Amino acid sequence: MEKEKEFSDLLVDNAGFLKPFAVNLTKNNETANDLYQETLYKALANKEKYNSGTNIKAWLFTIMRNIFINDYRRNAKRRTVFDNTPEDYLINLRQVSVANSAESSLRQKEIEAAVDALPETFKVPFKLYFEGYKYQEISEYLNEPLGTIKSRIHFARKLLKEQINRY
Repeated sequence: MEKEKEFSDLLVDNAGFLKPFAVNLTKNNETANDLYQETLYKALANKEKYNSGTNIKAWLFTIMRNIFINDYRRNAKRRTVFDNTPEDYLINLRQVSVANSAESSLRQKEIEAAVDALPETFKVPFKLYFEGYKYQEISEYLNEPLGTIKSRIHFARKLLKEQINRY
């Protein structure tokens, strides 16, 4: 009985730091209050697992963090709907996108034009790399040192970044 009173006193004395931590995790006062209360409830429900002399703040912090992570995972699963069509798609409710083939086609043409505008020394190794060849294979094919090939591909990327407008 004395051990339970000692634990309760220790819990009350050290629970104050949990509230700001809960607000920091949740970014919402009401959700933080729920997290705070659930943490204290779990601590009381599991008081026999607390070893006397252990850092109670760290113990409470761990409980709160685990509750927060478990709630986050649970909520993420709730936002995913399983569609029982023959293709078995997973649909994320928060995800909204519409394919725009015209825009992607224009973008592709812009990228291809930028690649074609590269100086020949950069364009050839870059195109080979883009097609899936490894640095060593490109080096052997072009009969150039490996470092030169890596450098040319690096500079080709750098030039392309400068040439292509980002949206």
